[in-house]
Amino acid sequence: MIKIRRAAERGHADHGWLDSHHTFSFAGYHDPAHMGFRNLRVINDDRVAPGRGFGTHGHRDMEIVSYVLEGALEHRDSMKNGSVIRRGDVQRMSAGRGVMHSEMNGSRTEPVHFLQIWILPAKAGIDPGYEQKHFSDADKRGRLRLVASPDGRDGSVTVHTDALLYAGLFTEGESATHALAPGRHAWIHVAEGRARVNGTELSAGDALALSDEPNVEIVGLASAEILVFDLP
Repeated sequence: MIKIRRAAERGHADHGWLDSHHTFSFAGYHDPAHMGFRNLRVINDDRVAPGRGFGTHGHRDMEIVSYVLEGALEHRDSMKNGSVIRRGDVQRMSAGRGVMHSEMNGSRTEPVHFLQIWILPAKAGIDPGYEQKHFSDADKRGRLRLVASPDGRDGSVTVHTDALLYAGLFTEGESATHALAPGRHAWIHVAEGRARVNGTELSAGDALALSDEPNVEIVGLASAEILVFDLP
C-alpha cells in the first residue's frame, strides 16, 4: 500500500521569525487523518530567522531528532549540553522523564533550515540523554546512510525506540533500494530536490508512506536529499 503526502497539503504556521510546515498534526494544526505514522509523531520543516529561535522550554517522553539542512542551530539544555549543529549533523535528544532546552539560530545574518523529528519512545520515564554526530555529503552520496537506530550501529545516533532512520543524497539517475522486512513500514520524506520513490515522483516536502511493500526504491531526479524511516 502506498500513500502520498504532498508538501502543499501540510499544516503551515508563519510566526515571522519561524516558518514551519507540519507533516503531521502539531500545535495549532490538527488533522485527524495525519496524527503520525506508526511511532513517527512529528516532522516539522522549520526555517528560523537570524538571531531567533525556540527559547527554553520542556519536553517529556519523546525521542527528538534534529536534522540540519542549512545554517547553524545552537543547542543548550538542562543536562549542561551546549553545541552548534550544522549541515550534515544529526542531533538526538531523549526527553525521557523531563528536559529543558533551547534551539536558536546561531547566526545573526543567515537563516537556518532544519527538520524537527519526534518519535515515540519504547518506554516512558527513561533518563534524559543527548547525542550529536556528523554525516558528510560523501557518506550519503548515492546511498542510504543509517543515521539513527536503536543500537547505534554503523556509527548512527541511538534512539530509544524501534526505528531506523536513513539519509541519502541523489543526483539525477543515482538510485538506491532499501529492503523492508516483513511487517515493517516506511515513511519517505524528500527534504530537498526531486526524486522518484516506488514509481511516484516527489518534490521537496513531499512524502510517501509504504506498507506491505518489499522495498523502498529511490531514483534521483534533481539533487534530492531524502530521509527514510523504517518503522514497526
